[in-house]
Amino acid sequence: MKHSKKKAQHTELPEQDAMGSADDYAPGGSDQGDGQGGQSGFDTSASAGTQDPPADANSVDTTGPTASNTSSQQPDVGGERDRYLRLAAEYDNYRKRSLKERQDAGARAQGELVRQLIEALDDVARFAHVDLASTDAATVVQGVDMVEKKLLKALGNAGLEVINPVGETFDPALHEAVATEPTSAKEDDHVVARVYQPGYVFKSQLLRPARVVVKQWQG
Repeated sequence: MKHSKKKAQHTELPEQDAMGSADDYAPGGSDQGDGQGGQSGFDTSASAGTQDPPADANSVDTTGPTASNTSSQQPDVGGERDRYLRLAAEYDNYRKRSLKERQDAGARAQGELVRQLIEALDDVARFAHVDLASTDAATVVQGVDMVEKKLLKALGNAGLEVINPVGETFDPALHEAVATEPTSAKEDDHVVARVYQPGYVFKSQLLRPARVVVKQWQG
């Protein structure tokens, strides 16, 4: 009997050691074993489950400054359109103003020319209504000659030049040959013999060429 009791007690000891070992590895068994060891094991597992992944050094954040920079770099379409319309309106006003100034300048120049011709026009009107019974032909001729001189003076002041090239060398840029006549002198070849109709140049602009007869050497 003594031997059986001792054997029973001997078999219960491993069960207590097993229980003690289980308490040592239990999460709440820090009071029985090493408190720092049990706590250290628990914290390591918890932190390992919640730790954030490391950031990639090559990754670029495209959610903040890049989006704002893109929006700020977009052109202001409304502002550019207003600027274009304003410039177009200013150019149109300038074009209209320049055209009006040219028209006004031309009208003033024409008015000045007409003003200089008024006196000659008055003389023409007086001689057009003379009494032929009391006026001789010589007086009429003198009056017409006076009107011609007044007209040429007024037009000359405005910039008109008369082309009357008698005795000058024929110039196709200013003269128009309507006929030729023979000459026995070689030095008279291509020289204007007569003028059928004088030409006119107004401020370096040829209005009408002089119609002339040109000498031609027959040797």
